[in-house]
Amino acid sequence: MQQSGRLAVTRVEHSNGPALDGALFDAVLYPHRSLSPAGFLILMTAISCCSIALGAVFWIAGAWPVVGFFGLDVLLIYVAFRLSYRDARRYEIIRLTRTELTIERFVRGRQVMQKQLQPYWLNVRVEEERTGPDRLMLRSHGQALEIGAFLSPPEKQDFAVNLTDALAKVRSA
Repeated sequence: MQQSGRLAVTRVEHSNGPALDGALFDAVLYPHRSLSPAGFLILMTAISCCSIALGAVFWIAGAWPVVGFFGLDVLLIYVAFRLSYRDARRYEIIRLTRTELTIERFVRGRQVMQKQLQPYWLNVRVEEERTGPDRLMLRSHGQALEIGAFLSPPEKQDFAVNLTDALAKVRSA
């Protein structure tokens, strides 16, 4: 697969040329995490050092019970980041061939959903919601499926345009 570019919130990889497996469009959508593992280590080290320094000041001042709360803060920040990284291990694979569009959804490395849709009647739309985030919807024969829920609104628009173009090529062939 060729990488088309790195988006702000999601990495989208796709190839529009004919692949060995017959895929005309192949996309992998990942949630983006802005902090790399090295950045996480640096951040946790800085927070720990600040916590130790402030804890030492309170210890010297005679307020030693406060020191435990500084350690608790570091632990809670660590747990929050670990949960965020665990959630980032989800992704979606969208593959278009001449006969079907396959959507596979994975959470923590395990496949949780696979759906095939017929591409000739497929409608791709970004539905604007008043109370929540926009939704990237695939509709065909009375069925509706949301994909890329973790994408930002501009990324949803961009992906919808790319997928619509690929569907137009399939329909015209």
